Amino acid sequence: MGKKQKGKGGKLLFDEYYQQIFLERWPTLRASLLEDRQPIAFKQELTSEYYLDEASIICARLLDVQPGDNVLDMCAAPGGKTLVIASILKGTGFLRANDRSSARRARLRNVIDTHIRDEWKASISVSGHDAAKWGLYEQNTYDRILLDAPCSSERHVLCDSSALEKWTPSRPKHLAIQQFAMLAGALEAVKVGGYILYSTCALAPLEDEEVISKLFTKREGRFELIPIDPPYCEKRTYGSIILPDSSSGKGPLYFCLIRRTS
Repeated sequence: MGKKQKGKGGKLLFDEYYQQIFLERWPTLRASLLEDRQPIAFKQELTSEYYLDEASIICARLLDVQPGDNVLDMCAAPGGKTLVIASILKGTGFLRANDRSSARRARLRNVIDTHIRDEWKASISVSGHDAAKWGLYEQNTYDRILLDAPCSSERHVLCDSSALEKWTPSRPKHLAIQQFAMLAGALEAVKVGGYILYSTCALAPLEDEEVISKLFTKREGRFELIPIDPPYCEKRTYGSIILPDSSSGKGPLYFCLIRRTS
């Protein structure tokens, strides 16, 4: 839907859309999204602290990266999850941190330069590929891929009156198309037996478990889902989500661990 319904403002459309998803929970969840974030300091193996949502640390660790792995962080900026992965690799293997946006890539490089030990930097490369077309660049290459896909980021929308006014239900629909293209590309780029962690900070199932459902429809037989049970999470049809109203402000963050089988 490209036009707003019968002249309704974005705020009203937004609330109606998520009310239908979360029902009586929505007012409480909405209020928690508007509260100030509570980032924590992450410094494990780094040269200085980096502050990020604890849910992001949990998410990056779910990929279960091992020293020596060849890893792709497909949509890496601003770089918090990249740092978590680098802290595990400790200069071994290879880590490609990718982001299509030149501005975000500049920020990503700065985060790496100011937080990663000099002796580890040779094993990290920053690139600017279009993640939705990754299968054209590399295939059967990576042991682990983190796809923290660009999404509706409802927490940001709610806190930005201009973004909220512009919001329409077409936003998650368009993003879900891009997200699936990225996930399909990741499935080509990961090795057989390798793992993909698909994640978003979206609330909408359309961008979360329904992207995984589409992968079952379009790529059936080529992958399996790996059960995970991290702290603070709530199960969805596929994968899990951390929501701020039930996790002392963490998230929102959805994730699903996928293993390529053929």
